[in-house]
Amino acid sequence: MRLKKGNLLVETIDVITPIVDDPYTFGAICAANAVSDVYAMGGTPLSALAFLGFSSCDFGPPVIRRLLKGAIEKLGESGACLIGGHSIEDREFKFGLAITGVVDEKTILKVDGVLPGDILILTKPVGTGILTSAFKRGKVKGAALKRVVASMLQLNKAASKAAVLSGSHAATDVTGFGLLGHGLNMAKSSKVDLVIVNDRVPLMNGVKKFAASGTVPKGAQRNLEFCCRDVAFPTNMSKEDQLVLSDPQTSGGLLIALPAKGMKRFERIAEREKMSYWVIGEAIKGKGRIIIK
Repeated sequence: MRLKKGNLLVETIDVITPIVDDPYTFGAICAANAVSDVYAMGGTPLSALAFLGFSSCDFGPPVIRRLLKGAIEKLGESGACLIGGHSIEDREFKFGLAITGVVDEKTILKVDGVLPGDILILTKPVGTGILTSAFKRGKVKGAALKRVVASMLQLNKAASKAAVLSGSHAATDVTGFGLLGHGLNMAKSSKVDLVIVNDRVPLMNGVKKFAASGTVPKGAQRNLEFCCRDVAFPTNMSKEDQLVLSDPQTSGGLLIALPAKGMKRFERIAEREKMSYWVIGEAIKGKGRIIIK
């Protein structure tokens, strides 16, 4: 929706099932995950409506209060506020948020805005799907999951700001469809090819080990099946490494397409904001594929 003074109203919604045991942390992760879609457009989140599905026989008010507290405090960090919501009786616990935000029409980041020559930047390491799956199967203890949780709790606010101020015209957040799925969406929409250097893609500790042992979520398998026709893999690349690039992320980072002339400014902003990032490839003329090198 177009507002006055060149601003656009944007809406998004995201609902997920628990990936950690603590209700407060889960609520905060849900909030970070939901506002990420607005940051991926270069926007500012304003308000949120919550959606909750749970069995009232299994979960009482204390759990729900902690869940909402985590969500509200993370929303507050983003500058947004929770203004209401809705709950239903459900056998499977699920929680999510619909986010309302605003974005400047002149600086909006789009999935179809990638141009040949753009540098590809990723702002969070990959691996939340594999590592949370390993945790659910008892292969990762809570202490080892701290870095994964910290990544999921990190807002993409600084990354969005850096992208807009350095002149980017395209971005997406990397979530349920994995790096390959979301990257392919950008490539197809922009009618370019994305060249990604596999060794430059940042991975969380232990991801390759668990992938090699078969601890991979079903979502990664489905993502790879969906993407493989439009992805050129090296002949010697293992199936496990392909699955890592397809790993569904919760509250993943931004994949930013940045004109080369904006790289120095991006670096300065990232340093000032103490923001991590990795240059993982570039966009070239093409027809909507991903080429892994």
